[in-house]
Amino acid sequence: MIKLTKTFIDRLPIPSKKANGTATQEIYRDSTLVGFGLLVGSGGTKSFFIERRVNGRVKRISIGRYGHLTPSQAKLKAQEMLGAIAMGQNPAEERKATEAKSITLSAAFEDYLNTRKSLKAGTIQNYRYSVNCHLSDWLNRRLSDINKNMVEERHREIGQKAPARANNTMRVLRAVFNHAIAKYEDAAGKSVLSFNPVDRLGRNRAWYKIDRRRTVIKAHELPVFYQATEALSNEVSRDYFRFLLFTGLRKMEAATLTWSQVDFIAKTFTIPDTKNRDPHTLPLTNHLYDLLQFRKVHSHSQWVFPSPRDNEKHLKEPRGSVAMVAEALGSPFTLHDLRRTFITIAESLDIPAYALKQLLNHKNPTDVTAGYIVSDVERIREPMEKISGFICMEIGNE
Repeated sequence: MIKLTKTFIDRLPIPSKKANGTATQEIYRDSTLVGFGLLVGSGGTKSFFIERRVNGRVKRISIGRYGHLTPSQAKLKAQEMLGAIAMGQNPAEERKATEAKSITLSAAFEDYLNTRKSLKAGTIQNYRYSVNCHLSDWLNRRLSDINKNMVEERHREIGQKAPARANNTMRVLRAVFNHAIAKYEDAAGKSVLSFNPVDRLGRNRAWYKIDRRRTVIKAHELPVFYQATEALSNEVSRDYFRFLLFTGLRKMEAATLTWSQVDFIAKTFTIPDTKNRDPHTLPLTNHLYDLLQFRKVHSHSQWVFPSPRDNEKHLKEPRGSVAMVAEALGSPFTLHDLRRTFITIAESLDIPAYALKQLLNHKNPTDVTAGYIVSDVERIREPMEKISGFICMEIGNE
């Protein structure tokens, strides 16, 4: 007969691990209360549990660890839980529901990031910055304690200095709440959260209106831009800026380009990981071919545009060089301006719509016709050369 008393438990041996290092465990069932037991692991932990048939299947439900609970406390808890099961309740589901109601913003945010497998590293970094910088004092709060007034007030506070960041932060919070509403349920299968507090911003039309940047380098400014890049002390940054202008790529797509993705024989290069997840292959124009050949001769890295501090890493946004170009232009300048400039030039040259979409790797989910067109890099070589020729003419490099 086994009676789970302190004296009995303290004398129990710790089971040995298997020869291959796999953990083992021993189970001791109390004779005075059917369904009450103790599990002893090879790691030294001793945990109380109950066992009972629930919905036709035997379930083992943890009560707590020995040391945190005395045998008497554990036995009383076991009696309560076994009684609840006899009344048709499910303690495991009840505990799960209680934990769900207590979920904090920090835990829900991490669960959201782990669930969203498609999020890119840069996106996750941006999300973490928004939450850790602007909602750090809410991280240990339960989601159920974050209300509409708090959201509205915090959105207003952030927006006084950074309206775009205020919107971005609340969009992240809204996504976390939507994730939690769909995932965390009570014992009856209903969401433990009855509403998303961020929805108030939409209902009250409180979102900040952020005008989309439309800055481009105008045709007459292209020589100034080119001269400004020529003056840069770092040749990698210089060629990186020019590569962006002649390709219309997003900055990280170009910065992470490796030599293995460049085909000098076919005169093409491929970006395998793009914003829409589809590989993007573009032709090398004569100008780009010469630019990359120069880079290849001077390269000692797998990256086409390596970091000036570490050849093993790719170039990050060279903010100092961006500032120098902006000063030369006499106006604010961002690397994304080069993509807008490429698009503007292409449109001015009457590049066909489908060719332009392929050049920019744009997809329109409502465009059924586009789904039947097989992309062929040679079909966009001529439009690409046309854009390249226009830029070269403007900068006096024909």
